[in-house]
Amino acid sequence: MIKLFNNRKDFDYYRNSLSTQTIGLVPTMGNLHKGHISLLEKAIEENDIAIVTIFVNPKQFGPNEDFDKYPRTLDDDISKISSVALLLDKKKEIVVYAPSSDEGIYPEGFSTNISMGPMTQKLEGAVRPTHFDGVTTVVYRLFAITKAHTAYFGQKDVQQCLIIKKMVHDLEIPIKINIMPIIRNAEGLALSSRNQYLTDSERSEALVLPQTLQKVEKLIRTKQDYKTFVSDVKAHDTKWDYLEILDSKNLEDPTDKTKEVVIVAAYRMNSARLLDNILVSLGN
Repeated sequence: MIKLFNNRKDFDYYRNSLSTQTIGLVPTMGNLHKGHISLLEKAIEENDIAIVTIFVNPKQFGPNEDFDKYPRTLDDDISKISSVALLLDKKKEIVVYAPSSDEGIYPEGFSTNISMGPMTQKLEGAVRPTHFDGVTTVVYRLFAITKAHTAYFGQKDVQQCLIIKKMVHDLEIPIKINIMPIIRNAEGLALSSRNQYLTDSERSEALVLPQTLQKVEKLIRTKQDYKTFVSDVKAHDTKWDYLEILDSKNLEDPTDKTKEVVIVAAYRMNSARLLDNILVSLGN
């Protein structure tokens, strides 16, 4: 059984009725897939109550992006969450907050914007300049509304994860951030709500993204020249928005003190931009 709330007043009444229960938050824009469900399952495992928020956030979409066509599938999402709920211990509870209007997140007159500086200006931020301000602002609001103890995010959006962790640190927000592994399909493509935009032929072509990251990973692990390989890949295929090897802690260039790097990439198809990354320990 799940509890569904569509307006802020009812959700606040419920949230204020809770006392000592631990709460795990899974922020989503809906159109749930197995990646989202893995976050929900972890939130349930580690908390008394799991809250899933479903809200297509207008602030993180730039001009000419896919806000209007972004898939809104609330009934199907509730069905998937309900399937998870059937397996719950009776002491556990799933709550869905899916506000029916923007006012359920941003009250009338809301004009605050949270900007996190240099880390937001590279990679995705260079391609989508206003994106991360929208992400940090909505995530801050979700933290404030739910008053969760732990929030769960997927590693696929690794830059987003690091920015959110920095926001929590800088603003001293009393919440733990749990980053969960990427969930992939049988062919190795990272799951994403935008994958459904792909045609069959594009879906096959898109496998170049995880396959290239795996090749770079192998070169790094075997201490071979990965930089020349990456340069050649980008020179011969203009669909790469970026393909970089960076320190996984701060997204800066690796130094002799770097213990782990992230191979992070965005690949542009005709109908979707696909993100992926792989973490590689340097064994320092």
